[in-house]
Amino acid sequence: METVLLAAATGSGLLWCALLVFRGGFWRADQVLTECACEPKVWPEVVAIIPARNEAGTIGTVADAHGQSDYPGTYSLVIVDDHSDDGTAARAAAAQARSKRSISLIQAPDLEPGWSGKLWALQAGLASIASSAPAAKYVLLTDADILHAPDTARRLVAKAESESLALVSLMALLDCRGLWGTLLVPPFVFFFQKLYPFPWINAVGSRQAGAAGGCVLVRRDALAEIGGIAAIRTALIDDCALAAAIKGDPPWRAIWLGLTRSVKSLRDNRSLESIWTMVARTAFTQLRHSAVLLGLSVIGMALTYLAGPAALIGGLAFADGGLALAGATAWGLAAFAYWPTAKLYGRQPLWTLTLPVAAAFYSAMTLASAVNHWRGKGGRWKGRNYTQLAGKG
Repeated sequence: METVLLAAATGSGLLWCALLVFRGGFWRADQVLTECACEPKVWPEVVAIIPARNEAGTIGTVADAHGQSDYPGTYSLVIVDDHSDDGTAARAAAAQARSKRSISLIQAPDLEPGWSGKLWALQAGLASIASSAPAAKYVLLTDADILHAPDTARRLVAKAESESLALVSLMALLDCRGLWGTLLVPPFVFFFQKLYPFPWINAVGSRQAGAAGGCVLVRRDALAEIGGIAAIRTALIDDCALAAAIKGDPPWRAIWLGLTRSVKSLRDNRSLESIWTMVARTAFTQLRHSAVLLGLSVIGMALTYLAGPAALIGGLAFADGGLALAGATAWGLAAFAYWPTAKLYGRQPLWTLTLPVAAAFYSAMTLASAVNHWRGKGGRWKGRNYTQLAGKG
């Protein structure tokens, strides 16, 4: 047993060394949208589009924030009510009446087969601005629970214009209140950065693509060149699918993904169920619904995150100083890598030691995602079942 634990801990430590050095510096969490010193002389028109299905709790606040945007050019908002039955449309209409900016409220057509609901609603919004805002250079694709600061659109466009970017995306600051939010939300952001290293995404000439669906500014001509939203209509992980399509083939279009504290998610993550549902919906899709990849993922998570703590505990139990040191080193390297992200979320240094616990929960969520898929219940979201899309997106 001691030999097995020592080998696992040594392997984990070496793996963390490789991740720290060769994975694009993802762990630094330093890709942050800053104030751009080079603003455009003429600010292009921007239209924000929000698909909203049963979002009465947040849509009014979110729409009000868009109405208070300080964007210097023409800025408008289209809210697409996706057959809500909780008063979302009424809340949106109230925000429309009090807004200083133009807000349009439209109804999404009945969902066509072969589309995810969110993308079908976005398609309706894009179709509506073909006549109402034909000159708009950018569309800001965002969500009904994402709260934007007044300067968000201005900073996004300044970034896109100054660096000739086809897409600029921000990972919104997620709610991390309560025990479960504190334990699981910052690791979610950390794992996402590890899976999609932001520095690689942002590097000119890199094939890596990724985006965060809550805040995506995309150039309309680039969107048209890929065939519009229809090009990814089956995607359940639609943000990264859109980024990959926009980036395209060599020579790749330039895109950018970063972190922020000024764009915030209003989704309540205080309960385990909230986080579990969010992750289990698409985790197995990320693994391309492969049982082999699922097995390798679980083994990889155990080696990467659990071998260190297990070896440390085993070393202390067996009075084996070498084993304890190997375990502590592996666990310490993981905590070191996690610290910048934990700090972004206001966590204290000791919280970094809980990363293995979070990894165990996320492994369980991934297994649950696979079970849901095999039972024909994968991809459930807001009363709809996207099981038949799961293999396509």
